[in-house]
Amino acid sequence: MKKHQPQSGRSTESKSKATPSLSEGDDLPLKVVDRAANNPPSSHPWFRMSFLKRLRFVPVIILLIGTGGFIGLYFQPPGLQKFFKITGLQPGAGTSHPIAVPVEQGKDISSKVMPETIVGLGKLIPEGDITVVAMPSQAGEARVAELHVREGDRVTAGTLLATLDTEKKLKASVDVAAAAVETKLATLAEMRDTVLANRAEAQAELSRAEAAVSTAKTDFERFRDLKEKGYATAAVFESKRMTYEQSVQDVERARANLSRYDFTALDSQKDVLVARRELEAAQADLRSAEAALDDAYVRAPSSGTILSLDVRLGEKPGSKGLLKLGNIDDMTAEVEVYQSMIAGVTLGAAVTITSDALPEPLTGTVSKIGYEVETQTVTDSDPAANTDARVVKVTVGLTAESSKIARRYTNLQVTARITTAAAKQ
Repeated sequence: MKKHQPQSGRSTESKSKATPSLSEGDDLPLKVVDRAANNPPSSHPWFRMSFLKRLRFVPVIILLIGTGGFIGLYFQPPGLQKFFKITGLQPGAGTSHPIAVPVEQGKDISSKVMPETIVGLGKLIPEGDITVVAMPSQAGEARVAELHVREGDRVTAGTLLATLDTEKKLKASVDVAAAAVETKLATLAEMRDTVLANRAEAQAELSRAEAAVSTAKTDFERFRDLKEKGYATAAVFESKRMTYEQSVQDVERARANLSRYDFTALDSQKDVLVARRELEAAQADLRSAEAALDDAYVRAPSSGTILSLDVRLGEKPGSKGLLKLGNIDDMTAEVEVYQSMIAGVTLGAAVTITSDALPEPLTGTVSKIGYEVETQTVTDSDPAANTDARVVKVTVGLTAESSKIARRYTNLQVTARITTAAAKQ
């Protein structure tokens, strides 16, 4: 126990040295407390909240942002007005311009300065475009049996271009229909003669019946007087009476028979009318057969020059048709002008057309401006060129000298330069 006490005393002394004693009047030292270490972010109530509970605040945040934007754009506080003034932007609330569109102050943005020349791609085509001559609508599986033209031939409307292999069959149908018509014609003529003969016979029969009834009537009246005087028997009187009545019936029968042929015009008689209707039906069949035969021939729909033959003998024309026809005596250019520049194009404006294939530039004037905005069909060979632009087609009529040059270059891609009104100012 005695040995243990000194150790305890040393320990107490060391503790007293480590922890100095403070009186009540001394200031306590400040101790730095690391609250972040004691309370990590994950222990904050916001982070301890589940994700679904946090979503409850999203509509409130959106409502606050929308309300602030609405107030800022419609009421425009002084700070926002100063911001628009410095940046040169304009708000869109209730104005004719979108929100925050940069504009040039003091300049009408609706006005656009047109260039002196509008450039567009196009192609050379005959006046009225190229006509693709197709097969007749009822040709079916017909094939070309004979071609009557060659490339470069000039034709007029109605010129026979080709004959199909259905010609022989359709010709036979026409012959059958024509024979039926001849038969019906003969039947009608025979019926007319028969009706006239029957009418004459009916008239003669009526005349005989009327003569017989007159004789029978005289005999009947005479024997009636004799019977009343007692000179004739009742049997003889009855015989005369019956003969008279029979003759009266014969007259009525003859008149009824003659009424069948009572007409003002021969073709209005019933039997003749039926025969005439049968003839008309046969004639209609003949016209139908002739129309079908016409489908065995391909004719030129208009005057022009044969540009190309797209079928050979024995072939059935496909989607390209039989041949192409165009009036190359009067050539035109179909130019595609961007929709943003079409306002600068006017009728009668001078146009210069160039191409590497042409020996010299062509000249002409704007003769027609399209009414429809379409997708661009003529494109530049540059891979970076716009191939989906919106354009309006403009037709340029070439001069006589330029048409002579262009007639050999149908569908040639060209570049057209249209002079605008700005060039004249």
